[in-house]
Amino acid sequence: MARQRTERSSVVSGVRPRDRPVKTCPVCGRPFQWRKKWKDVWDEVRYCSERCRRQKKSPITDRGV
Repeated sequence: MARQRTERSSVVSGVRPRDRPVKTCPVCGRPFQWRKKWKDVWDEVRYCSERCRRQKKSPITDRGV
């Protein structure tokens, strides 16, 4: 028999998923939500993933071409 999810199980630290803060990734442009592992550094989080962080745009340099 399948186990039914209750409202309580979908609530993390008192905030429903639809009520969590959202930011937009500057690399891929996708929105991403607050995660529990980011609770202490949410203001510093800029990228949705490690992949986007690695692909961030580097400053354009003039190569003298």
